[in-house]
Amino acid sequence: MTSTSVGVPMRFFPRNHRGSSALPRKPAILLFNPWATRTGRVPNSLLHIAAALGDSYDIELVDGNLEPDPWAVIEPLLASGRFSFFGCTVMPGPQLRQAVPIARRVRERFAQVVTIWGGYFPSNHPQAVLRSGWVDYIVQSAGEGSLPALLQALCDGKSPDEIPGLIFQRDGQLVRTGRAPMPDLDKQPALPLKLLARRNPIARYLPRTFLGRRTHAMHTSMGCPFMCAFCAVVPLYQGRWEARSAELVASDALQMRDAHGVDAIEFTDNNFFVSEKRVRAFAERMRGQGVAWWGEGRIDTIDRYSDQTLALMREAGCRMIFFGAESGDDEVLAMVDKGGRQSGEQILSFAARLLSFGIIPEYSFVLGFPRPTEAEVWAQIHRDIAFIRRLKDQSPATEIILYIYSPVPTEGSALQQNSQAAGFRFPTTLEEWVSPAWESFDLHRNPLTPWLTPEMARHIHDFETVINARYPTRTDFSLGNWGRRLMQLASLPRYWSGVYRRPLELKVLQRLRRYTRPEVEGFYAETN
Repeated sequence: MTSTSVGVPMRFFPRNHRGSSALPRKPAILLFNPWATRTGRVPNSLLHIAAALGDSYDIELVDGNLEPDPWAVIEPLLASGRFSFFGCTVMPGPQLRQAVPIARRVRERFAQVVTIWGGYFPSNHPQAVLRSGWVDYIVQSAGEGSLPALLQALCDGKSPDEIPGLIFQRDGQLVRTGRAPMPDLDKQPALPLKLLARRNPIARYLPRTFLGRRTHAMHTSMGCPFMCAFCAVVPLYQGRWEARSAELVASDALQMRDAHGVDAIEFTDNNFFVSEKRVRAFAERMRGQGVAWWGEGRIDTIDRYSDQTLALMREAGCRMIFFGAESGDDEVLAMVDKGGRQSGEQILSFAARLLSFGIIPEYSFVLGFPRPTEAEVWAQIHRDIAFIRRLKDQSPATEIILYIYSPVPTEGSALQQNSQAAGFRFPTTLEEWVSPAWESFDLHRNPLTPWLTPEMARHIHDFETVINARYPTRTDFSLGNWGRRLMQLASLPRYWSGVYRRPLELKVLQRLRRYTRPEVEGFYAETN
């Protein structure tokens, strides 16, 4: 491969910038959102990037959530010779299933196209991504500034070394250009929804949910100020948080209501509730506007909110909030860097408090953390299950989501050190990441962790089946009262006796009723 004096491969320069005497076309980039969810959600991460690129670039967006065969759309677009860049956002889990084979096809079929990945997965696993030979650049965290600067540098034939927020490979070594500054979200342009409308009606991105008939996913902040040891956001933002003002968030929401009939909002921010002042100002603006909403927050943060703010939130449309409860064991909470801020007793008392205001707490618990011995892993699983039952006895309306612990590359954390000491290692190639054995790893459904035996994983999943039948999630609005009551009755013998092993009758019933297990609303649709 021929290189320039600054070490950037020649094929990285767009063809329409190579000395033509004609007026140059605008450089073109094809943005791809791989499949992540059964229902369409607005791909906010790519729309934010497209907004930052503005009119200086010719942009097309292909959404794998709505295209039956994305490659059938991508291939002819790239074959047109119009595009010099191919950008892809990739979260761990299902998006890899489409992102990896399509990246390989792009490189094999269109070697001159520059491939750029962003999102949690490539930022946390850059070696596996770049050493595949299918991806040229990784944009870390806030791409609103880094990607436009990268494209401009490549179009001008300049080195990207001085552009913060990038990872790429040179002479077999990874080059990291440092952290990019967080953008001022109040100065960001409006999202170009017209890119979506070229291929699909906007209504296809506004699904019916338990919140409303037309639910819009919004991302209004970046990062999180907390440093939880198991969270994939931490390596990207390192405790940084930047948010759009409450006034502009409310204006954006109401504009979607008026233009597209939106009556519900899913805030897919990593932590929507960092600032009580911001949330209160937003709620003041949304009161009486006929829009229900949901978001993600922390128990220890919102428990400090005043009663007046919680009452206002409910009046303004807040129906449910997702929280990472993680465990009711204070020792485990300390291990995952939540100790001292959150406790088992607080988890219990806060659920009751939030329900008293008519807001449903949606608690996720992570089971199967590493422990020194197999007996201790079992003991911890049994303690977590007992705590969840205690929570349900006290506050049965609390939603419960169960996950199995999957390590994330949080350098220096005690949790990562314990995982490595137990023999855990991440895959080193993209081929391995998309193998059947690792397919569900980052969905926290079937992790390949040395300390967790298949019997332990089955026990957790069996308990999950029983508790989901005993307390069907409200988010499955299609279940109906009779279906809900039938599952509750069928689960009683197992739930009362504590015998969870092989609940085949409940699994069959859930399949017949097409029951959907509780999930974080829109979580796998958002890739910021």
